[in-house]
Amino acid sequence: MINLAVRGDGGDVVARVKAGVERTAAFADLDAADFPMLWALTPYGDAVFNQRQMPLLLAELDRLPAAYGGEWVAQARELCQVVEQGSHLYLWFLGD
Repeated sequence: MINLAVRGDGGDVVARVKAGVERTAAFADLDAADFPMLWALTPYGDAVFNQRQMPLLLAELDRLPAAYGGEWVAQARELCQVVEQGSHLYLWFLGD
């Protein structure tokens, strides 16, 4: 499971969601050229995205095939908005 949270510069958690990303073998099939942000997600590591990367991540979420979706997609969009509206905030995808 990959969990999602917004953290500030000091590592403090500003927001988090209940749903996580079920990391399946299908994620490995994403084309790195078409989905570079989501392709970076790993089940055992962390991926961190800053405010300037939010439009790219949101665009990838928009075109993500339904097989990869779930409740986490809508919640990730909400966290993207938190990052975009704040300053010195980062969206973390936290692997196990």
